Amino acid sequence: MKLENLSKNKKLALSILFDAIGIVTFVDIIWAPLSAYLMTKMYKGNSGKAAGAISFIEEIIPGLDIIPTFTIMWLYTYVFSKEEKKKEVITVEIND
Repeated sequence: MKLENLSKNKKLALSILFDAIGIVTFVDIIWAPLSAYLMTKMYKGNSGKAAGAISFIEEIIPGLDIIPTFTIMWLYTYVFSKEEKKKEVITVEIND
């Protein structure tokens, strides 16, 4: 399963799940690199790499686990991003 090809609703569901795991996890030494890896697989490009680094730092530092990094990245990508959305143009031919 490729995480970057998932629909935005499935990414939101996974983001909420991963944030919940991050809050509950007591073994941050294992979850921190795993969360960084998952973040870079869910979101490609420089923003995914930056979010992966932030996710790692947030998970490895005690007390910061409550920050919903995955959900914030989803909001950034699908709600607040100023990147122009691709529009699909549908053409219809009418033959007489």
